[in-house]
Amino acid sequence: MASPSSTAEAQSAPAENQNADGDSTAAFKAADEHMMQSMQGEAYTGNADEDFVSRMIPHHQGAVDMAEVEAKYGKDPQLKRLAAQIIKSQRREIDFMKSWQAKHAHR
Repeated sequence: MASPSSTAEAQSAPAENQNADGDSTAAFKAADEHMMQSMQGEAYTGNADEDFVSRMIPHHQGAVDMAEVEAKYGKDPQLKRLAAQIIKSQRREIDFMKSWQAKHAHR
């Protein structure tokens, strides 16, 4: 049978871990929520190209936002490098898609 002190320690351990990771968890949740809301914001046009771009921009921005959380809070050097690569490539693709929208999307 567990002693009262060991039971209390076991119950408080998850709370301690949650607090240590709370900032990153909150940031990930905020990024997820923003991405999902942004992807649902625009009405479908019936044009596959326009619909693709209008949904991929917030999807890519969500990837950038999540990668920034990893860059700020992550500990693993390989994942931090991956996050930096994601930020760079996704921003480049966002710029391309916004440029495409400016040239091709119906107004």
